[in-house]
Order: sequence, then C-alpha cells, then structure tokens
Amino acid sequence: MPAVAASESELIDRFFRELGAPRSDVVLGIGDDAALLTVAADAQLVLTTDALVEGVHFLPGASARSLGHRALAVNLSDIAAMGASPSWMLLALTLPQADEDWLREFCAGMAALARAHQVALVGGNLSRGPLTITVELAGLVPRGQALRRDGAQPGDQLYVSGTPGDAAAGRERLHDPAAAALARRFEYPQPRVALGQALRGLASACIDVSDGLYVDATRLLQASGRTAQIEIERLPLSPQLRQTCGAEAPRLALWGGEDYELCFSAPPGQAAAVAAAAARLGQQVSCIGSVDGPGGPGGPGGPGGPGTPGSTLRLTSSNGDAVMQLPAPSFDHFRR
Repeated sequence: MPAVAASESELIDRFFRELGAPRSDVVLGIGDDAALLTVAADAQLVLTTDALVEGVHFLPGASARSLGHRALAVNLSDIAAMGASPSWMLLALTLPQADEDWLREFCAGMAALARAHQVALVGGNLSRGPLTITVELAGLVPRGQALRRDGAQPGDQLYVSGTPGDAAAGRERLHDPAAAALARRFEYPQPRVALGQALRGLASACIDVSDGLYVDATRLLQASGRTAQIEIERLPLSPQLRQTCGAEAPRLALWGGEDYELCFSAPPGQAAAVAAAAARLGQQVSCIGSVDGPGGPGGPGGPGGPGTPGSTLRLTSSNGDAVMQLPAPSFDHFRR
C-alpha cells in the first residue's frame, strides 16, 4: 500500500516550526492567525519581500538546499543595503506535491542561513501549485540611521563589495566542474549584512546589487539625482572569473546580476573608516569610481541611453577616456 502523504499541519510541524533562530522579541509565532512581535521604541522597522518562481528564477531540478538558502539570502541582501539587522521572516511556499525529501533539503538550506543571522520564522503559508517560494523579511535599524539610495553627493567615492560577476558566470556554468567556485557564488550568495550595519554613519547612499552593478548603481544615482563614473580597470574581478571568462569578465561584473553585494557611496573623508570597517569584517571593498554633479536626463530609459555620454553613469578607462560600450539590458519580468 502506498504511503499516505502528510497533511499540511503535519508538514508545518515537522519542517517549519523550529526552522529559524529563537528570539526573545517573538511573543507569538507559528501556530496562531498572525505573529505577535515586540519592536523596540528606539528602532525603525524595515520590510522587504521577494519570490523565486520555478522556470523564471531557477530551472526545474535545482538544488532544494540552494533554493532554501537563496530564498532567504536575496531578502537578507535588501536588509543589508538598509544597514539593518534581520529579525523575523514569513514564508509562503507553494509546492506541486508534498515531497518530504525535497522539503528536508530546502529547510536545511534556509535554516542554516536563518540561524547564522538570528532570523526567526514566525509564520507563513503552505499550499499546492507551481513551485514558488516567497519570503517576507523584517529587520530593525536604529531610528534615523537607515541607509538609503538617495544620499549620494558630488565628490563622494563609489564602492562595491566583493567580486561582482562571479554569480553570473557560475549561473552559466552550473554543471562545469572547472567552474565549481563560481557556481557556488550563484547557488549560495552571501548577503553582506554585517557590512551594511558597519556602513551606518559612513556611507551616504547604498543599494544591493541584484540586477547587475551598472543597473543598480544607476538606480542609486537616479534616486540621489547625481551622475558618476566607473573606471573599468578598478572593477574587482576575481581570479576565477578572469581565468574562466577572460575578456568577458568586465561585462559580467557590470551586467551579470545576482551578486547580492553592496554598492555604496561615501565622502572621501570616510575612506579610511570604510577600509577599517571592511578589514575588521574580513570583507573586500573596492573603490570603483566617483560621484559627479546633478543628474541629467540620461540613464536607462532616458534620452542619453545607458552607456552613452550624458547618461547617469559613465564608464571610463584609466586614461580618462570614455568607454563606448553598451550594456546588456537588465532583467525585467514584463519586457522581452
């Protein structure tokens, strides 16, 4: 006789009730109609949500453990970009069937990251349908200290953490043993939560790099009403990316996407403090350019067009010449 599938309640009890980290500010978590949480009076609440959909964000047969990690990591990266501390999450999981082996691996990937960042799972929803993973994540930041996109000033230096481009290269080479290190950067991104917190009071603006460094840096500049330049030779390309992709490495670093690094601006007078914070955390941070004056009509979608003179973000070489290289378009769910 075939085994009887577990009920929704049994699956929740078995896999999700103890998934996250215990927190004293959770008054009431999984098991009631809604969660009841305590927010400190001197803090502001930071909320974000993201979804991973099979066939859109990942291919059928993708590692369940990686999906559990990534579903939380992409949201942690948003919290990091605000300089906040992650606190609580809600998980809405739609499954085509109750595959307990898949759930066990998925929850192991998510639980390891949740506990590492002291995130409690306080509720959500489990239903049947096309495989879709939606996480809503809440964080806390000291009142008035959140990092935002709209603070970049003329003269600021422009930075990026880590080595962008690795994840895009890994996504293209998931089953290539020679590119295992790059594939891991795609499957198990490491959100820069501690760095975001360290940048409070140092960075003037910050954004997480999910759609590509060029696109997300442009968004930061547009929010700030500024223009900037990136010097191609200053892009922090990893040895693995250089070796695997050669001349394509700068393109992937600029437009590859799914890095989940931080791009931020900071005044020149904070350069030593930024370097000290990065060293304390063992985190690579690279100055890749500088912010100019007020923004013009260019930028993605504007008359100047991306990569052309007059756009929000210009690419230059070390000799100061403009690099006339058009980017690949960023991912958009509703445009081809």
